[in-house]
Amino acid sequence: MRFVSLRDIADIQLGKMLSPKAKTGTAAFPYLRNQNVQWGQFDLRDMAAMDFDEREREKFALRRGDLLLCEGGEPGRCAVWNEQIPGCYYQKALHRLRPHEGIADSEFLSLWIRLQAKAGTFEDQNAKTTIAHLPLVRLEQLQVPALPIIEQRRIAARLKAQLAEVDTARQAAQTQVRDAALLRQRLLRQTFDALADGPHKVLGEWAKTTSGSTPSRGDKRCWSPAEIPWVKTGEVAFAPITATEESISKQALAECSLTLLPPQSVLIAMYGQGKTRGQSAILQVEATTNQACFAVLPNDTWDAEFLHHWLMASYEDLRALSDGRGGNQANLNGGLLNALEISAPAIDEQRRIVARLQSQLAQADAIAQAAAAQLAQIERLPQRLLAQAFAEQGDVP
Repeated sequence: MRFVSLRDIADIQLGKMLSPKAKTGTAAFPYLRNQNVQWGQFDLRDMAAMDFDEREREKFALRRGDLLLCEGGEPGRCAVWNEQIPGCYYQKALHRLRPHEGIADSEFLSLWIRLQAKAGTFEDQNAKTTIAHLPLVRLEQLQVPALPIIEQRRIAARLKAQLAEVDTARQAAQTQVRDAALLRQRLLRQTFDALADGPHKVLGEWAKTTSGSTPSRGDKRCWSPAEIPWVKTGEVAFAPITATEESISKQALAECSLTLLPPQSVLIAMYGQGKTRGQSAILQVEATTNQACFAVLPNDTWDAEFLHHWLMASYEDLRALSDGRGGNQANLNGGLLNALEISAPAIDEQRRIVARLQSQLAQADAIAQAAAAQLAQIERLPQRLLAQAFAEQGDVP
């Protein structure tokens, strides 16, 4: 198969640099930014505006059939413009490709560029920055199959139909993944909702609780030798804690208001604006914690696994406890957590509940893993279809 350089079959141009008015939102003309261009489509939910004078409107106005391609972020991400918005323009972060009439088809080029981008063709191993970037000169040199326009349109039409079917399957698989994730939380809530009318006890009245501290980073004696595991909130993530990223010295344990927590202590992350706040975990080793971890020591009122599963079921409720409390960051604290009223059936009953629940959760996890595997397979299909379609035309450079 013969190839030609992209610059020989399309006019390529970068858009306009952002103007001060565009940044203040007082400009008049809609324009596309990098984030508006997705793989094969446009996301127009967050459009911006910019001023263009008469000369610029002539230069940067988009036409039906123009191909817009991201210069940075995910270099090569592109879509064909079909006048979704009249009188639209584009910013400098986008390359505009305008195929020569009768020589190159926009949809064909977009699919070929997608194949090359996903295959790593636009990656620059010698780049001096870690930010991905596709210079104009490299894009101009891209080799494109020199096929008759009729053949280009035939290939593009077939591939677009196949990719549309894949997209439908992907959306269905994404729904399955979301449903599988919700199933786990639904099982947790159903289990503990069924205990709503049973006995409850206040956590701080029936269990010993504590938190930790952070030894001085400037005092090397606190951290060397590294003898005792030290837990940070990022490590409290709904999974058993068997090891920690950092450890402190025995001297720090003796001098820095730290408690050595035994295995089967249940930890709760009190701080964190992301998903961390409200997460819990069970210690499997002796350890200490920083001040952002709340610890419930082993006790005769709650089985550790039962308490941990109750906390997982109550995750959103725990986060809501500290929402809207003022300050720069919503945090839990010992007072809020010690005041929790927690289901407290007999220990033997707690263990039976946990055994049944763990079996159900294992099944839910298996469903979730199968759904995720299916989604991963579907997400690999577009690249395979593109590679196969172009391989049928001959050798690919």
